[in-house]
Amino acid sequence: MRLVLTGRNVEISPSLRQLVDRRLAKLERMLNDSMVSAQVVLTLEKYRHVAEVTVHARGDHILHGMGNATTWPASFTQALEKISQQAHKLKDRWTRRKRRGGGARALGAAEPLAAPPAAVGPAPRIIRTKRYPVKPMSIEDAAARLEEGDEAFLLFRNAATESINILYRRKDGRLGLIDPEA
Repeated sequence: MRLVLTGRNVEISPSLRQLVDRRLAKLERMLNDSMVSAQVVLTLEKYRHVAEVTVHARGDHILHGMGNATTWPASFTQALEKISQQAHKLKDRWTRRKRRGGGARALGAAEPLAAPPAAVGPAPRIIRTKRYPVKPMSIEDAAARLEEGDEAFLLFRNAATESINILYRRKDGRLGLIDPEA
């Protein structure tokens, strides 16, 4: 997180910087490390200490808070309370968006209650690739390409039959061919 600390009519002492760092670290933990930057302006006007805090979170969200008190910790606490309320609201929005499912659930259709599934362990994690080119080639060309590379499989369009085939490396070291039925 990037921090810009500005003092107007006040010199930023190491203890004041430590106060700001410590309090912003709590806010950063609350937002699950999604704070991009923070700008803190501390102003001293006679006996009034003004702390103005602007936080930029991921997704172009700007949180802003201002506090007035007779001491720096009190004014900074007021500003962070306002930002904390905004952060809770933002975090709630993020979690609601994550929980919202696809299909009929997103359209608001009622879903019948079912028995909870048996505990079988975590679901497998699926990592999507952007695109996989399906090039027309013969089985021999596909085997040569698979042998020269370190991939576990090769998806290709069979030039002879115009169907999509998968050539894969078996555990015994030989190559296997999956040719789907029409």
